[in-house]
Amino acid sequence: MNNPFFNFALKAFIVLALVFCTHIGILSILDLPLFENRIILSYIVNLILIIAIFGILYLLKRKYKSQLGFLFLAGSFLKFAIFFMLFYPFYKFDNIITKLEFAAFFIPYAFGLVLESVSLSKWLNKLE
Repeated sequence: MNNPFFNFALKAFIVLALVFCTHIGILSILDLPLFENRIILSYIVNLILIIAIFGILYLLKRKYKSQLGFLFLAGSFLKFAIFFMLFYPFYKFDNIITKLEFAAFFIPYAFGLVLESVSLSKWLNKLE
């Protein structure tokens, strides 16, 4: 099947699953709490958001071809808005955002952003 959306969704799932396992493995090696700081929710939310944003861009590719970069940036803004609604209040509850809390959100966000950016740039170059 040569559907860019399906291929991206599968790739995103595999990459974030591998990153999650690595993340948990490192926490385990360092004898740190494994499933605190909303780490599972963070990976799930980031996966859903990158697949949804890619899917929306895929659907809008013909009609808004010249605005896809701005729509991608709007998707990044949406991810930060979700962070501030779902994670920030929990992390800021004790007035301290620890490195583990930051990593629980930022690691899946960063890997998702890189995957999304690389995939979209390859895909957009094929459209031209």
